[in-house]
Amino acid sequence: MDRIEQLEAALDIDWEQADNIRVDPVRRLTGPSLIWNRPGAVVDIFFEDFDPGILTALWEKHARLALDALGWEDENIAHRSFRGGVSLTISAPLDQLYSAVYVAQTAWHYCAAELLNVAPSPFDRMINDLKTVMAQEANPGLITLIAAAALHDVDILCDDDEVSLGHGASSKTWSVAEVPTPDKVDWSDLHDVPFALITGTNGKTTTTRLCATIARAAGKVVGLTSTDLVQVDDDVLDRGDYSGPGGARMVLRDPRVEIACLEVARGGILRRGLPTRRARVAVVTNVAKDHLGEYGVTSLPELAQVKFVVASALAPDGVLVLNADDSHVVDAAINVTAAIWWFSLHASTPQIVQARALGKPCAYLKGDELIFFDGTAEAWTLDVRDVPITLSGAARHNVHNALAAMCTSTALGIPGEAIRVGLSSFISDPRNNPGRLNEFHYNGARIFVDFAHNPHSIAAVCDALALIPSERRFVLLSQPGDRSNQNIDEAVTAALQFQPDLIVAAEIADYLRGRTLGETPILIETAAISAGIKPERILHASSPSTGAKLILDQVQPGDLVLLMVLSDREGVFEILASP
Repeated sequence: MDRIEQLEAALDIDWEQADNIRVDPVRRLTGPSLIWNRPGAVVDIFFEDFDPGILTALWEKHARLALDALGWEDENIAHRSFRGGVSLTISAPLDQLYSAVYVAQTAWHYCAAELLNVAPSPFDRMINDLKTVMAQEANPGLITLIAAAALHDVDILCDDDEVSLGHGASSKTWSVAEVPTPDKVDWSDLHDVPFALITGTNGKTTTTRLCATIARAAGKVVGLTSTDLVQVDDDVLDRGDYSGPGGARMVLRDPRVEIACLEVARGGILRRGLPTRRARVAVVTNVAKDHLGEYGVTSLPELAQVKFVVASALAPDGVLVLNADDSHVVDAAINVTAAIWWFSLHASTPQIVQARALGKPCAYLKGDELIFFDGTAEAWTLDVRDVPITLSGAARHNVHNALAAMCTSTALGIPGEAIRVGLSSFISDPRNNPGRLNEFHYNGARIFVDFAHNPHSIAAVCDALALIPSERRFVLLSQPGDRSNQNIDEAVTAALQFQPDLIVAAEIADYLRGRTLGETPILIETAAISAGIKPERILHASSPSTGAKLILDQVQPGDLVLLMVLSDREGVFEILASP
């Protein structure tokens, strides 16, 4: 048995006698996260009817003992309490993040032993095993290079395999095992490119794609990451969810990239943190109910804190772009020290009025005009009816996204004319913005496909389509199984704003997440009936594509259809593309 196996065996604790406490696996953090702005490791503890103060006191005691015994006297300890649990954290050197996981496990081992009144493993033996693991991982050359990068004002990106300096064409990448000494680096050839970190509950993907289109209109080679893919201009490097730090590093290291628009999702922030602290722009589009209860985030104010982690990743002269129409965003902005550029659907919003009075840039809708105020004057405008994704202004959520893109692109150094061209040319179709209010025509009916899956996004889409005249209305609705019954009720209530004549409740077999097959469609049906929909107006489908076909077989000229497709999107697109 090697030292790591010995260590893991020694860390094992029998929790059967403490059935009110659950411990999640320790996570390593590579950068800014919900708790702080440093790399390290975090363990989430969940409990019922237990005093969190007991756990945090034990953590302060045993984590400090472990850190000091390992020579990590300069590393810090922190904790974050939330409803039903606590997150316990240590910081660590960037070349010791795997070791940090074992250090955190060791500290928790002694907390648990004291809590359960059982004998822990011998401390000295544990520390010696940890030191052996740390020696195997240690990379002093990397630590030296990190310090040198800070002195030369150049970004450094690290992962398990590679380390890079600078971004794009002005970057250089090495194997972690072969990092150069600072004197071997030609620092004059290394520079950062401007990039934006874009987050929010809804709208972040569309805003990211809008900003990328605008950057291309300015003649830039743009790197983009999203929940769908990672790409450089039209070259798709890979498909999948790349809204975490791995996708960002992939783009920023690509030698073609001149500017980058990086979507940042809640999960990536909580699981691994952010990859860098040198963003030119950070954006929070909005904060709404979604994924509450995961990673100790149980309320909207806590979710807002997660989204606002992007502010800690700004360069000293960076800009934070915020939605002045979202009360949770406004509340969370109180503690921000960075420069804020607000955007709003109303010129009279207090944040817009104040920004103009103080000579700070902002963007807003006035009548039918999207306006960018540069701190002195209304520098340029664009008729909202010339921005296709807004549906002539009816899609208010996309007006918000357009305003966010105006601020973001300007802060990235893109001129107003290119921004106008980008906004006017961006079409929300399956190629440019798949699953975001994509319009099709089928048998004389208008069909819209959207990714909307939480009450906030569903309400926004239904509001956008509310004034479109129609003979009959059909809606396809599905929900992931990890949503609470209340969240599903709220999603159905939001969907009923569409005033459908027929509802199809579709199962998502790959999103059961703890529920039984058929359970979620029944909850959707029950909520609709409780809201006054007659049972005969509700049908079930085994999948989104099956549900879409069920609706499309019935449509006639003049009908309006909203297909809310969280999964099986390509299957739905194939059906719509068939004659």
